[in-house]
Amino acid sequence: MADLRVLLDGTPLLGSRTGIGRYTASLAAALVSEVDLRLIGFTTRGWRELRSLAPSRVVGPPIPARVLRALWSRGAFPPVELLAGRCDVVHGTNFVLPPSVRAGGVVTVHDLAFLDAPEEAPGLAELVRASVRRAAAVCTPTEAVADSVCSRLGVDRSKIVVTPLGVDPEWFDATPPDQEVRSRHGIPDDYLLFVGADGPRKGLPGLLRAHADDLPPLVVAGPGDAARGDRVLRTGYLPDSRLRRLVAGARALVLPSRDEGFGLPALEAFACGVPVVCSDVAALREVTSGHASLFRYGDTDALRAALRRALESPPESAALRAHAAGFTWSRCAEATLRAYRIAAR
Repeated sequence: MADLRVLLDGTPLLGSRTGIGRYTASLAAALVSEVDLRLIGFTTRGWRELRSLAPSRVVGPPIPARVLRALWSRGAFPPVELLAGRCDVVHGTNFVLPPSVRAGGVVTVHDLAFLDAPEEAPGLAELVRASVRRAAAVCTPTEAVADSVCSRLGVDRSKIVVTPLGVDPEWFDATPPDQEVRSRHGIPDDYLLFVGADGPRKGLPGLLRAHADDLPPLVVAGPGDAARGDRVLRTGYLPDSRLRRLVAGARALVLPSRDEGFGLPALEAFACGVPVVCSDVAALREVTSGHASLFRYGDTDALRAALRRALESPPESAALRAHAAGFTWSRCAEATLRAYRIAAR
């Protein structure tokens, strides 16, 4: 499909890399040898920066995302060809699919948290509903999200392609933090790890309530300021190279999420041979496939018990690594190419 001209929304590559940013970067890198790939950034502030981050040619003028989203929520102007020129397929990597004149549309819907907590993403529900209607194919990271997209957004199952995410090879070689890194961030020798943003969706408040005195200190890595406490340490945002070392040194990684579309940190911890404790939600059950210690979201006692269980009887690290090895970005790209074939018909 090297002659297929694909336009990819590269906006998530900008700023501190979230899960969607890492997905977009790794997918683009895996696709660049398979299709004629172009990237577009719906932004003014990071428009020039995108050119240094993208693995392929960047096209299109600097236009504020807020302006475009306001226009696209009301109709199909401007079409993406007006911004970026002719393409065969346009792929909205971050929930929103730009309207087009002739290009086949593909949109990735990572989860449906915006339906359950609309106040956390104002206006997104309307844009996503419009995007899945105009898309020829909808990508989801798990079967669990595919089922939800069918039932809650009314998308025909024949339009949905499940494209599981991949684990970067560097995770399998990660080593615990050395003394210099431990000293810089105040990392204890023994710790539990939470990776993600604060707030109810990722479940950090519940984890803090469940964090008993007999458990190791908790390290929180994610957006926000660094802070050191007796039992809880916050590192702030960490680059991938340092985050990998932090995960590799943890006694267990904790994902107490209210909702997840995939749960990539769980697989990354498995690649390091680190046990995972996570909430018993559909996507995490699917991705961890019996290798994690599960608990019911919101049940403080169950979370505390799951943490103790993971520490007292950790699973074999070889089994965790083998499970993670089944998830690669090349497989994600292959599945995404199936969506492009549907859209390009």
